[in-house]
Amino acid sequence: MPEGFPIIIVNLKTYSQGYGYEGFKLCKIMEELSKEFNVNLAAAVSTVDIQDYSDNLKIPVFAQHVDGVSFGSNTGSILPEAVKQAGAFGTLINHAECQLSPEEIQASLQRCRDVGLSTVLCTADVEATKRGAALDPDMLAVEPPELIGGEISVSTAKPEVIRDSVLAVNQINPGIPVLCGAGVKDQADVSKALSLGSQGILLASGVVKSSEPRKVLIDLIQGL
Repeated sequence: MPEGFPIIIVNLKTYSQGYGYEGFKLCKIMEELSKEFNVNLAAAVSTVDIQDYSDNLKIPVFAQHVDGVSFGSNTGSILPEAVKQAGAFGTLINHAECQLSPEEIQASLQRCRDVGLSTVLCTADVEATKRGAALDPDMLAVEPPELIGGEISVSTAKPEVIRDSVLAVNQINPGIPVLCGAGVKDQADVSKALSLGSQGILLASGVVKSSEPRKVLIDLIQGL
């Protein structure tokens, strides 16, 4: 697990600002702000950038996806061992843009446990979050897919999704932190999400596509 909560995880996706040198510059800003404000920030990055970023950053680096495979004939798959060896702290699983079948989710979670990768299982609604909690991931991130990348945050548009997800997880396994995302843009969104029981934020475009990511991150951090 990261050093503590609440936490903000920024998903760099495949934005032009989110890979290679540009992505590293953004992560370096996150590292500086994490130290300056004594808060927990992490980045989910392209698989090909994990080694370079993790070698040169002091914030946790997550993969955006791994496959539930072992050594063998799995051309094109992302091997959990390789991600771990490259320096990743953990990985997202079942993001709305990279959805898996229930069997694939279970396989990915198990392989991550085998190699020691922390897992953030992404879910779309309260019922999916309940099912996810029963699988014992390290974290759950509830993100209604229709709000991802939008202008209205989940904490404003559907606060009951956060509240009810947290209540459901607490009944199943109170040790699993619930993060939330989708449309999160500013400190008010973050503050409201935490007031509803969330222990962190998973977001992307609001930071990565901003012309002033440092300013946006500082504003988000103030919501913590």
